[in-house]
Amino acid sequence: MRDLGSNIAPVQVVAPAVITATTTSAALDLLGFNSAVLVVNTGAIAGAGDFTAKLQESDTTTSGDFTDVAAANLHGAFPASLAASSVARVGYVGPKRYVRLVVTKNSGTSIAADAVLIKGAAAGRPAY
Repeated sequence: MRDLGSNIAPVQVVAPAVITATTTSAALDLLGFNSAVLVVNTGAIAGAGDFTAKLQESDTTTSGDFTDVAAANLHGAFPASLAASSVARVGYVGPKRYVRLVVTKNSGTSIAADAVLIKGAAAGRPAY
């Protein structure tokens, strides 16, 4: 199928919310897909908040097995600090089966944010 909708599978990573502490998503399974991009949407930042985002990878869903993704396995990079009312996207090209997002509160009060993982190049179509 040539339409984009049959070739991708979006997954909610972080539900829209006001984040007041470091937040780690659940493990996200990439099995059956050959590409992935993580999209982080932000809204207002309160209390001069400084929040950063990073992607981690693992071959298992065990929390302690996750490590930060090497820059060579990313297309693009997260900003040094998430900005208010912005969109950040980073592609994952690494070999691991599972990824997860970590949004770290470095200072301040809160940030409104959500995140979606878009899995692409599905091995089987449609990718629903």
